[in-house]
Amino acid sequence: MTVVRAGRSRGREQAGGLSDRDWAILADLGRVRLLTGRHVQRLHLHNGSPLTQARRTRSTLQRLTNQGLLHRFGRNIGGVNAGSSGHVYGLATKGQRLLDRRGPAGGVRRRQPWEASTPFFDHILAVSEFYVRSREAEHRAAFDLLEFDAEPTCWRHWTDTSGSRLVLKPDAFVVAARKDLIYSTFIEVDLATESRTVIRRKGEAYVAYWQNGTEQVTRHVFPRVVWLVPDEHRRALVADGLSRADPEGWRLFQVAVFDHGLEQLVTEPP
Repeated sequence: MTVVRAGRSRGREQAGGLSDRDWAILADLGRVRLLTGRHVQRLHLHNGSPLTQARRTRSTLQRLTNQGLLHRFGRNIGGVNAGSSGHVYGLATKGQRLLDRRGPAGGVRRRQPWEASTPFFDHILAVSEFYVRSREAEHRAAFDLLEFDAEPTCWRHWTDTSGSRLVLKPDAFVVAARKDLIYSTFIEVDLATESRTVIRRKGEAYVAYWQNGTEQVTRHVFPRVVWLVPDEHRRALVADGLSRADPEGWRLFQVAVFDHGLEQLVTEPP
């Protein structure tokens, strides 16, 4: 996993009293931008009884929020019955500064988080859920999670043959290893909000980037592109949209239901 080092010693002095777990929570938020209380519990406070886990999670997140390191958003994922585990957290400006990270929007400047649209939250939290599941799978020894970069860290900047500067914007880039094999994957999390035309255009962008060769020069391999979708109906629609892109690039893509997405990280392409 990528280790955040920038400003660490100075940050420790400024924040004072942060534990290794506190730093790990901040680092995870720096990586995926948003986490629910339940996500944090699954990642870092999963020992003891369910009641103990929930109590320690509430206490830890409240303390980090009171220290000005985290921002708790005014929405609750899962409704009122979710309680504090459904609260959504992002890095406050102080937390962003300690980790030398940008805010939840991924902009060029650090800024205090704001109440964004529901689709914005839903999409980022879906990527966060996949990250948490990936970490849990690593804990079960299903594979080694070597890298997990969410956007905007995972974006690829490149120049096409006309000299135009372009940006490819996957939702995540994942490197996982099992036995002696290493697998690289671009992740697209689909929430059934985009048309076939949009899917086709995204597919064409990946094909163009693949044909350009920039990734292969940098990493010596081009990652598979895995679309994660909510159900089989959507899987068929996304596959149809991708089939309308350049036929030569079809072998780059895999479409899977979200609940089976982890399997795609360490599976040989068909």
